[in-house]
Amino acid sequence: MELRLYDTLTKEKRPFVPLNANDVRMYVCGPTVYDFAHIGNARPVIVFDVLFRLLRHLYGEAHVKYVRNITDVDDKINDRAARDFPGLPLNEAIRKVTEQTGQQFHADVDALGALRPSVEPRATEHIGEMREIIERLVKGGFAYAAEDHVLFSPQAMNAANAGLPRYGALSNRSLDEMIAGARVDVAPYKKDNTDFVLWKPSKPGEPSWPSPAGIKAEGRPGWHIECSAMAWKHLGEHFDIHGGGIDLVFPHHENEVAQTCCAFHRERMANYWMHNGFLQVESEKMSKSLGNFITIHELLADWPGEVLRLNMLKTHYRSPIDWTMKSLEESAKTLDDWYRVAADVAPGKPAASVVDPLLDDLNTPLAIAALHGLRSSDVPALAGSLRLLGFLSESAAQWEGRKQQASGVDAKEVERLLSERTAARSRKDFRESDRIRDLLAAMGVAIKDSKDGTTWEVMR
Repeated sequence: MELRLYDTLTKEKRPFVPLNANDVRMYVCGPTVYDFAHIGNARPVIVFDVLFRLLRHLYGEAHVKYVRNITDVDDKINDRAARDFPGLPLNEAIRKVTEQTGQQFHADVDALGALRPSVEPRATEHIGEMREIIERLVKGGFAYAAEDHVLFSPQAMNAANAGLPRYGALSNRSLDEMIAGARVDVAPYKKDNTDFVLWKPSKPGEPSWPSPAGIKAEGRPGWHIECSAMAWKHLGEHFDIHGGGIDLVFPHHENEVAQTCCAFHRERMANYWMHNGFLQVESEKMSKSLGNFITIHELLADWPGEVLRLNMLKTHYRSPIDWTMKSLEESAKTLDDWYRVAADVAPGKPAASVVDPLLDDLNTPLAIAALHGLRSSDVPALAGSLRLLGFLSESAAQWEGRKQQASGVDAKEVERLLSERTAARSRKDFRESDRIRDLLAAMGVAIKDSKDGTTWEVMR
């Protein structure tokens, strides 16, 4: 069975054929490092980690290059730096914020079981590439300098029509629709309201670099040009897959396509555009005003990262997901069972019943259903399939021990009480046996009697 992926641009599921059979290249938009990442940010991390793992499984680890950027120059970063470190020069404060937040992000996504990308470029390390792309766009007539800004003209792109895509094709909008449906910055130096910023002047104290296009004042890049530059540097002018959240289709990804295709006279930037759907919390849009804004860091205080990972993958990546406490509890019980059954088993080859749904545009719900079937039929294949999906990162004992630690359960005390209960049962003192069972339940411990003895586990 061949890999098929849904392409946002063509609105169809197509067979995946890499541009180079031995070199699969993928770019995914990463974090802007100014605060803890929220659970919505975790969705593309997990989704594209599964795709990365699948591509490595199909083509070999050495033949897949995954680039996920870090945006470390942004107004939100500047604001956070000024707020948190008012006594420091702004540039020094910005460096502290981006270093701290970057470390927080890595700790969170590592806990989610996500592999590190092949390359993780930072925007500030690619200013030279940004300036070169801007110079190409100005020279080609697609961009212009005005009042120390450089702006891209979608009108000029569509007028050129020289083997270039139409601006608006990715988001399936006309220029008029984009003006009506988006927050457009109105400025007197713009030739048209749809023109967007490639470069802008820096305010005093802000990060700044020599400007392109003959501008004498120093400045800094706009958001969209950063990803075009980093993708070009690490993957080339034209590559296989570009991913991110559905909220990035317009304007960010639309503008990336425009910049890259016009700078390098290409019909496409990426052969496949993949976007994950939105996330809600308990059927409501996540927002600080509603009090349901949840960070990955906060959730990891109560749940193992693999529980969050499974909970995310139970919904197909292109569908909206409703993040609920009930679903988290169900995911935790499922993982408890998988760890008991498969964590300490030598993994076999991932089962076709799991891999085949993944080949069909990452159908993780169907793959998870297949895992349940393997539990009773082929435990080694279950172990291998779970590892392919990023689970079973520790032993069954480690998993159970972490649950005990998180719940505050004293394992030695539990074993002492179980010993007393066994003695009570042997002398047929069932009242005492039931009393101890109830005491353990109050401690958050469930016990199970069988012909082989009594086992226990921490209830979540």
